[in-house]
Amino acid sequence: MEHISLLSSSQHSFFTAIQKNKAPPLPFRLSKKRTYRRTPRLRCQKMYVPGFGEASPEAKAAKHLHNFFTYVAVRIVTAQLESYNPEAHLELKEFLDKHSVNDGDKFCADLMRESPRHKNIALRILEVRSVYCKKDFEWDNLELLASKMVNESNTRLMRDYVLETSDVENQE
Repeated sequence: MEHISLLSSSQHSFFTAIQKNKAPPLPFRLSKKRTYRRTPRLRCQKMYVPGFGEASPEAKAAKHLHNFFTYVAVRIVTAQLESYNPEAHLELKEFLDKHSVNDGDKFCADLMRESPRHKNIALRILEVRSVYCKKDFEWDNLELLASKMVNESNTRLMRDYVLETSDVENQE
């Protein structure tokens, strides 16, 4: 505190402002702050993937998996019916010949409305689909296999391109 009394009054106000944890007055004038137009984006470390509309790529993949689970459930139920109820198996096969399983929910809805007997088969397919998704499908294995396939495919494609564009084969 003794040094401050030796300073001029303008310097004295500068040091007392620092002591009180206040910003000192600036000797120059700040220019206007630039304003940037911000686009409403989520702040995350993931890639932005354009072209998917309202759904994310994960939502699209989930929809495809949902339909795939229906396909798997139909295969399981068909195999079960073949061994213990040949008549229901035949009815399901005939229905499959006329209707596509590409849209799983539409397939099950149509099957339910076909007849009371078909309704029971549809309910069995819904049950198997749910159980397969929750208990039998190996989600960790899916992630590993998908990652492995992408890495192997990328490596193969890059290697093929390098071999195609270089003179390695011609020099041998």
